[in-house]
Order: sequence, then C-alpha cells, then structure tokens
Amino acid sequence: MDRLRGKVVAVTGATKGIGRDIAKALAREGANVAIGGRSAAEGKAAARSIIDEIGIDAIYIPCDVAEEEDCRRFIGETCERFGGIDGLVNNAGIFPPVPFFESDGELFDRVYATNIRGAFLCSKYAAMAMGENGGSIVHIGSTHAFGASPHYSVYGTSKGALYSFGAFLARNMAKRKIRSNCITVGWVATDGELERLRADGKDEEWLAEISGQRIPLGRLQTGMDIAYAAIYLLSDESAQVTETDIKVTGGFQPSY
Repeated sequence: MDRLRGKVVAVTGATKGIGRDIAKALAREGANVAIGGRSAAEGKAAARSIIDEIGIDAIYIPCDVAEEEDCRRFIGETCERFGGIDGLVNNAGIFPPVPFFESDGELFDRVYATNIRGAFLCSKYAAMAMGENGGSIVHIGSTHAFGASPHYSVYGTSKGALYSFGAFLARNMAKRKIRSNCITVGWVATDGELERLRADGKDEEWLAEISGQRIPLGRLQTGMDIAYAAIYLLSDESAQVTETDIKVTGGFQPSY
C-alpha cells in the first residue's frame, strides 16, 4: 500500500503501545517515520523493525515531550534526516490512576506537561517546519475526556484540553494548509493495559466477559484500530478534513 508514499511523519510516544503500532502502520503505507520517546532501547528496536521488516527508513529520536528542548529537537532532527515534515501524531501521554481528592498540583502539572503542553510545543515546531503544501497533525484523545471515571480526573481533563487545542490549531493553521484532527481512543488492549489488568488479578476470561458487556461492538480495540484512522487523517484522502474527531471506541464510554 502507498497511501503515504513520500511523506514524513513524526510520532511521539512511539516506542511502545499504540504509538509503536501507528508508526509501523504508517511505514507500511510508505511514510518515513521518526519515532519519539524516552526509552532508547525500545525506540531503536522499533525503528530497526521498520527498516528490517518493511524496508522503509525510520529513525528513533530521544524525546520527552514534557521538555521543550526535546520537542524542538525532535522536529528539527526529523527534518534534518528526511528533508522536511508532512505529519505529526501527538500520541505521547501519561495516565496515572489517582482519585480526584488525592490529586494535587504536582500530579496536575506532570500530566499536563506531557499530555497537552508537549502536544502544543510539538505542533508549534512541526507547523513552523511544514512547507507550502501544509500538512496534517493528529492528536490521540480519549473517552476519558467525556466520561466520568473517578480515578482519571487529571488525565481526562488534560485530554479535554487537547481537543480544545486541536480545534484552535485547525482554525488558525488552515490558511497554511495545515489540518488538525483528533482520534478518540476507547479501551485498547496494549501490552501495558493487559499487564495492569493481570496485576489486578483479572485474567483473559474476565477481560473477554467484561469487554462484551461494556463495549457495544464486543471487544477491546487494538493499536491497529487506531492506526487505520491515523493513516486516513495523514493521507491525501482527508485533504478536506479538519477540526474533526474520529471515535475509535467500539461505542465504549467510561462509567462511574
């Protein structure tokens, strides 16, 4: 498939989980990919797997999006390696499960630094680097922005801010031909999520039963489910799509 042939896309938080799946899916569609993240071992392995398995050039660039200099360098080194940038996926995020009354300013600042400040800065530097043909910026959101899970008040509100920023970017960057869209993520069966559930004593049988009860379409989402939406939003097929949100949730909504 060649839906992204010739494009350069930077993906934050791409050393594992959803971000890694997105990066590999973009490469399969022909895009050169810059993988950002904090784990050098995982990041280099992800880039090497793209090069070896898909035959597309990819690079790992160390990036903690909570640090402005890392955001600037991530975009700058992407452009140096590939000669420019056409797309950005703001995927990096942290989601500590802390009840509302136990949340404090330190937690708030730490979550917002990664989940919204990092997306803001990466988008700024990417937009500055995009050429006359513009580009596409995709923000990975969450159902927790609209739900009521009591343990994710800080995470949920940070994702709500991301949707607001995505709309701001779409309206203010349109004249530069830069599109901005969100993907709402539901309950995704990442390695980290499965490990967390097992630590809570919940096995595969429990997961199959509960997902059938709580997700109208009957199963947890996968990283590839999210990646398919990202491919569309980064491709020329969505050239007239901006300030929108694709919900890849299976109908799932967090509950009280």
